[in-house]
Amino acid sequence: MKKTSLQKLLPGLKRNVLLKNYTTFKIGGAAQFFFVAKNKKDVMKAVQTSKKLKLPFFILGEGSNLLISDRGFKGLVVKIRNTKYEIPRTRTSSVRGRQNILVYAEAGVSFPVLVKATTELGLSGLEWAGGLPGTLGGAIRGNAGAFRGEIKDVILEVEALDEKGNLKTLSRKQCNFSYRSSIFKKNNWIVLSTALKLGKGNKKLIQSIAKSHIRYREEKHPLEYPNAGSIFKNCDLKKIPKRLRASFNKVVKTDPFPLIPSAHLISEAGLKGLRVGQAEVSTKHPNYIVNLGNTTAKDVIKLINLVKKEVKDKFGIVLEEEIKLVGF
Repeated sequence: MKKTSLQKLLPGLKRNVLLKNYTTFKIGGAAQFFFVAKNKKDVMKAVQTSKKLKLPFFILGEGSNLLISDRGFKGLVVKIRNTKYEIPRTRTSSVRGRQNILVYAEAGVSFPVLVKATTELGLSGLEWAGGLPGTLGGAIRGNAGAFRGEIKDVILEVEALDEKGNLKTLSRKQCNFSYRSSIFKKNNWIVLSTALKLGKGNKKLIQSIAKSHIRYREEKHPLEYPNAGSIFKNCDLKKIPKRLRASFNKVVKTDPFPLIPSAHLISEAGLKGLRVGQAEVSTKHPNYIVNLGNTTAKDVIKLINLVKKEVKDKFGIVLEEEIKLVGF
């Protein structure tokens, strides 16, 4: 495909853009085509164009929870920058005496920015997400969660494009949220915008909770190195062999249901500090793999597979990746 024909349809299109510069892991080859979508119409136009030309495409947010192949991506990468949001200053609804504020936001809004903006106004519902990276759209797609909170808990409705490029508006129930998943992730639908229902609360308390979570991440997570966030999902206690459950009682956490932290399993398997090339299992938080230098995606994949093998050999537990793999 000639660049000129595609560029006529998508003005501003670039070619051979290095994707490592757009991910928190600082890993990844070049995109064949790269387009910055500044609003919802741009996103829709890019998707419709890709489908019309039968060109593979990928929606890129802020590049967290993502590992891109060293070969890059053969197709169109759509970098979303639809970042508008609206927070009414007055009560918009009331349920059982609770004052609710309906917040409207586009998928490209930085999640940390939205958390800061809402907590500063004393709005409750996102304070659990203090310190979480990425875009709001990515958080919805993967039903992001931490500290017993999940994004699904505040969703009123989501506007998205289905696999055929049709525009849909889904209620929270229709989103089929589950642990770190949703209809958008399962069917590769594209989140465009959302309406969130937040509650009016004690501003100082809400801000205090969000800030405490930010401090926790700074202290416990290896943020000094490029990383993609948690590599593996935590393990459902129900899926742990019965013979092992008693030995894990002290580390079980309810988030949002009884789980065994994958970090604990990796640590107990003796894998802290394990390296392949410049990719290392973090000694600070072993569910992170950090980039110590010019790490390749190939080395990260080798390390992921090695960790999975060792944990399975020791505990009989198969770890499941939380990060998205692109271009493999």
